[in-house]
Amino acid sequence: MNESLMLILSLASGIISGLFYFGGLWLTLKHLSNSKQPALLSLSSFLGRSAICLYGFYLISSKGLEAMAFSLAGFILSKFVLIHRLNSPAHVEV
Repeated sequence: MNESLMLILSLASGIISGLFYFGGLWLTLKHLSNSKQPALLSLSSFLGRSAICLYGFYLISSKGLEAMAFSLAGFILSKFVLIHRLNSPAHVEV
């Protein structure tokens, strides 16, 4: 596989993993106050999100250190994008 294509796919997988992880975290926090068992919701959400993201990073790790770095960069980039997007005035709830 072309190395630049592999790095682009690694970055994309990191972005998707980050959107899944931090989007899931946001949804969990949003529904936490309405939950009958908030501790169970928090724990199960954390374990599920972490397991899926770690498995994705495990799959990328077989492609080398450069691919891991691009994937991690995409993961972190998605965090900053979600923070910016969810802090916009359109998403502030009263």
